[in-house]
Amino acid sequence: MNAQAGFTRKGWILFAVMAFVWGITYLFIKEAVHSITPPAVVAGRTLLGGLVLLPFALRSGALKAAWKHWPWVLAFGVVEMAGPFLLLSHAETQLPSGLTGLLVATVPLFAVIIALLRGDRTALSPVRLGGLLLGFAGVAIVVAGPGLFPHEPASVFAIGEILLTALLYAIAPFIIAHKLSDVPSIGTITLALFAIGIGYLPAALLTQNELPTVRSAVSLLLLGIICTAVAFVAFFALIREVGPVRAPLFTYVNPVVAIVLGTVFLSEPITSGLLFGFPVIIAGCWFAATGGRLRTRKEALPPPQMP
Repeated sequence: MNAQAGFTRKGWILFAVMAFVWGITYLFIKEAVHSITPPAVVAGRTLLGGLVLLPFALRSGALKAAWKHWPWVLAFGVVEMAGPFLLLSHAETQLPSGLTGLLVATVPLFAVIIALLRGDRTALSPVRLGGLLLGFAGVAIVVAGPGLFPHEPASVFAIGEILLTALLYAIAPFIIAHKLSDVPSIGTITLALFAIGIGYLPAALLTQNELPTVRSAVSLLLLGIICTAVAFVAFFALIREVGPVRAPLFTYVNPVVAIVLGTVFLSEPITSGLLFGFPVIIAGCWFAATGGRLRTRKEALPPPQMP
């Protein structure tokens, strides 16, 4: 793990992948819950993601290796999938996407608090801590606007759901880094996806009483393949490349991705908040990830083998 030394080029590539694939998640969830219940969305996306990865996990023997650590795999599934997927799906029936993005972007701040409780003081360096706060301020600038924080009881409850989601998202990378670091990632992901999907299947069958629209069905399909199967493979790689504290920094960029996609595909206007806030987010992410170094750290090369 390269947690102490910062981002490599590979780390930045994985960061960009996660910023995009989980940035489009908000749009797909919003479309899916129009005619699919939140438990059915969770069961559908996890089972679809598991089916996509299953052949690769079986062929590599990773599923068998993950089964030996099933308690921690299940803990990861509960913290990263079972709780957040349901909370996020339900909250998006009450909240605008801008507020949702802002609240989820608190993940890096929760991650720093968890690291400090574990005795890690590296995140307290002035440059990195300033970058975290700067990035969060940029997110606030992007999504700020009239009526951003609704006061209806249902909306207040939904805000609590998103904050709990952010806390769970911050905990999950530490489980991966400290309890599942030696387990093949594809085995862990596949086993966790099937466990959560099967666990939610009864609730999905009991609550889904109408036939989903084509638009919702396609959104669920994309959620399962892109935002679950592909995203988790990249997520594990990112955590192992840069560590559990820096990895969640991509959540600062997710709201910007969601707004840009809305502009391109839904003809939504580009706001002044986006124009001013996006550079602030990028600067904050860079300072938090690199500590202010100008050069990207190169990947360590293996020592030469003697003939």
